[in-house]
Amino acid sequence: MKRRLKSLLLLCLALPVAAADIWVSPAGNDANPGTRREPKATLTSALRQARELRRLNDPSVEGGVYINLLAGRHSLYEPVFVRPEDSGTPTSPTVIRSAEGEKASVSGGVAITGWKKAHGKLWVADVPRFNGRPLDFRQVWVNDSKAIRARDVSDFEQMYRIINNDPDNQILWVPTQAVKKIQRAKYAEMVLHEMWCIANLRIKSIEIHGDSAAVRFHDPESRIQFEHPWPRPMVTDNGRNSAFYLTGTMELLDEPGEWYHDIDSRKLYYYPRPGEDMRSAEVIVPAVETLVQVQGTLDRPVEYVRFEGIAFNHSTWMRPSEKGHAPLQAGMYLLDRYKLRPQIIRNYGNHKLDNQGWLGRPAAAVQVHSANHIDFLGCRFEHIGYSGLDYVYGTYGGKVEGCIFRDIVGNGLVAGSFSPRALETHIPYDPADLREVCSHLTVSNNLFTDITNEDWGCVAVCAGYVRDITIEHNDISEVSYSGISLGWGWTRTVNCMRNNRVHANLIYNYAKHMYDTAGVYTLGAQPNSYITENCVHTIYTPSYVHDPEHWFYLYTDEGTSGMTVKDNWTEAEKYLQNAIGPGNVWENNGPAVSEEIRNKAGLQDAFKYLK
Repeated sequence: MKRRLKSLLLLCLALPVAAADIWVSPAGNDANPGTRREPKATLTSALRQARELRRLNDPSVEGGVYINLLAGRHSLYEPVFVRPEDSGTPTSPTVIRSAEGEKASVSGGVAITGWKKAHGKLWVADVPRFNGRPLDFRQVWVNDSKAIRARDVSDFEQMYRIINNDPDNQILWVPTQAVKKIQRAKYAEMVLHEMWCIANLRIKSIEIHGDSAAVRFHDPESRIQFEHPWPRPMVTDNGRNSAFYLTGTMELLDEPGEWYHDIDSRKLYYYPRPGEDMRSAEVIVPAVETLVQVQGTLDRPVEYVRFEGIAFNHSTWMRPSEKGHAPLQAGMYLLDRYKLRPQIIRNYGNHKLDNQGWLGRPAAAVQVHSANHIDFLGCRFEHIGYSGLDYVYGTYGGKVEGCIFRDIVGNGLVAGSFSPRALETHIPYDPADLREVCSHLTVSNNLFTDITNEDWGCVAVCAGYVRDITIEHNDISEVSYSGISLGWGWTRTVNCMRNNRVHANLIYNYAKHMYDTAGVYTLGAQPNSYITENCVHTIYTPSYVHDPEHWFYLYTDEGTSGMTVKDNWTEAEKYLQNAIGPGNVWENNGPAVSEEIRNKAGLQDAFKYLK
């Protein structure tokens, strides 16, 4: 009898647990039941069906709810919201995935059709309204390849340099030859290279004074740009003044692959590349800022939701067109910043503080806010208008594994606070409720490439105030600034950061446009944190940077404390320890580190989740 009961028990354990499957197709209908033969049309409707199954305690959800996206572009007109009511459990997760063998994308893009010959080699198409409003955008993709917003140089090595910076009158002086062509353009922008950041400045007026021109900008960016001390436009004795390029006007549309959007006439002009036939080309512009928003509260977080094998494409970010973009670092833009006289005396051995600043955070295609155990496995974040994936606030756990981050304007993956808007950015962030802090996130075996391709001051993996985070075995290349940035605050004062780990990442072909950079860069006090067994090599050498010697393989910056930097393979021992705090250990870094460590850095079984 006991043997029979044991056999029955083993048989029960071997039986599959019931799970609910809901199917979604771009050709479906939200009135359908959500079967494979009669799928839903939208992810939002599928989430509602899953929510109701859980609310009614349907026995089918015992093994989880699986929302299966069939092949095609699942177009959005607003973000998909994932709420606490959509939560799963460890044994019954909510899984949103590409159906087996299918390639599904969640897209915020709009197709531009009806192309006609314009004048010369240009083609033109009407831009439709979107959600009842005129549509504006800053990116265009033609046949899945990113086009170039019309600009004055095709080669950034040919950028002009400023002549002088006049903060009292809020003027940048530039060569007349640089701006003569756009003197009467309505919506021209200057993209200004500033040490470790670029600024997007909307041009208000241009006054010609012989061979020099006075350029003024719109507010709020004009006030912020000329009041903040760091980063600043460089005017030097050695001729390495800050470089800039101009963009966003019809007058500059003169090279294959360039485009211009006339917002007043709502027409898009494009100069085709060789081999592109605009009568059959697929042209996509972005219209939605955030594609998926996972958002709960600290007391009621979203939990146990997993995304598998989905492509997130065509998000937008329009702040630079509306208010400019003057960042402090890593794309975090300034809301206000000014110089202090006298300087603030800080405690715990920090040096005097000469400025104050408050920050905003750019949008991401996918945002996670107040949520636990939210995973992204084998997903693609491509053709993104700013950041790809952002664990913003109040997150615990979660895995980002086997994903591809490619063709992204700003940061690839972002995690943790970069000072709340109301907190001055040099004040250590150490909230009384530690649930606010992003913790226990694992970022592993992901490919990051062609990141930061417009906002050059961003990085592939950008972690701010985080704790117990692991960033390991990622492959990072073709970035404009640093590969991995860990920490925030410019302070050695103890704060919420600790127990962080950057291990066995492969970082190469970095610093494509900016210096004051490193493969791995750290900030602030982070007790019991480790930078180990990474491989960093091959840095770009742009001629227009202000200080061509100011680059590093590893860089522990202001306030870095409690950090162990050990067994990292680099081509040479070119490192910086700048205004650091106590408790740092450097051991066995450089070209003498073993080949075994070097060869193990980077991807390991990276794409097992990709369909």
